[in-house]
Amino acid sequence: MQRMESTSEFTRQPRSTADAHLRRFILLATSVCLCFSLALWAQTESQPVDANQSWTIKRESHSDNVNPTRTIESHIQSGNHILDKQLLERLGPDGHFEPYQDIEQETVQVNSTTVRATTRIFGRDGSGAKTLLQVTEEERQALDSGKSMRERATSNPDTNGKLQLTRREIAETKKISEDVEETKTTLMLPSIDGGLVPAGQIEERQQRTGNSTQYQKTMRVLDGGGNWQVSEVRQGTIKEEGKSRTTDERVSRNDFEGKLGEVSRTVSRESENPSGKKQNTVETYSIDLPGSARDGNLHMVQRVTTAQSASSGQQTIMQQVEQPNPGDPSAGLRATILTTDTVHSGSSGAQATRTVQVRDASGNFAIVSVDTAKSDNVHAIQVQIEPSDKPK
Repeated sequence: MQRMESTSEFTRQPRSTADAHLRRFILLATSVCLCFSLALWAQTESQPVDANQSWTIKRESHSDNVNPTRTIESHIQSGNHILDKQLLERLGPDGHFEPYQDIEQETVQVNSTTVRATTRIFGRDGSGAKTLLQVTEEERQALDSGKSMRERATSNPDTNGKLQLTRREIAETKKISEDVEETKTTLMLPSIDGGLVPAGQIEERQQRTGNSTQYQKTMRVLDGGGNWQVSEVRQGTIKEEGKSRTTDERVSRNDFEGKLGEVSRTVSRESENPSGKKQNTVETYSIDLPGSARDGNLHMVQRVTTAQSASSGQQTIMQQVEQPNPGDPSAGLRATILTTDTVHSGSSGAQATRTVQVRDASGNFAIVSVDTAKSDNVHAIQVQIEPSDKPK
């Protein structure tokens, strides 16, 4: 099943100017990332430019107390050109599905070193007509000596329908040595006087030693005096041994006094046995434990266990989410969500079903949503185990 991810690059500063920049950034980043997954880059780089592929996927989602929705996705690849479309529909008052959002992404492999992608998000006005809501243009380019550049620009229409640039992100990656890589990213947002001005910076460093990779990601925002202040630091280690992998990441943020302190930790363990069965466990620790006051220590607030298996013509994922009971936080974790994904494939295509169960007030599990998907291509729908967090 496909996943959609969102990542907040900057964290809140206590000062009002930085806080405003942050809120605007998170709102924009979330609206783009939740609407469309940019995993297409990976597809483009892993497939030959002369590949010609196409498929469609139809998904339906039925949840308790939520209006049913339907998604129709199409993928067309011809040579160095890829066009992906996603139509989201919801059940109208007349009992028929009606469109309410369209997402189109066009990707072109310009040459051996450059890829360009344009994503357009459309909504519907009161009469049901298609209306442009946002355009994101991205270019990735590989340069000499292991360097690469990525530039992403987002535009939104103004009251007259004319596109206005609202966000620009420029990232440069370079190899310091054979095992060390650094990436510097600058985020620019509109200023009060018009035009774009720097609003955030990210510095990332990865160093590989043997089967271990260490990384650090530092985020900065402007304070009220126009100075760059560290808002968040992520430090982690990734260790790989055969088909096993462990990721340990710690996050530090500023407190109300502006002091940097550790607020969370995530430990992920992935493994695969000789028969091909995969398992992944992600444990999340936080200084905020539901139902308890802060005591300055990290407490486990969630554990997600995922098991993936495959047999002839079928893939299955079982996932369990455990969380503390806010009414009795000292009692430890308990299972709160159970999710089952199955994919059946055959000569005519693939069918997938996702069932979600949630623990109710009486402690029993009840089905709250069932999603189904059908595709005319057996490779278009795949069940994959949730990967551990990697440096972004």
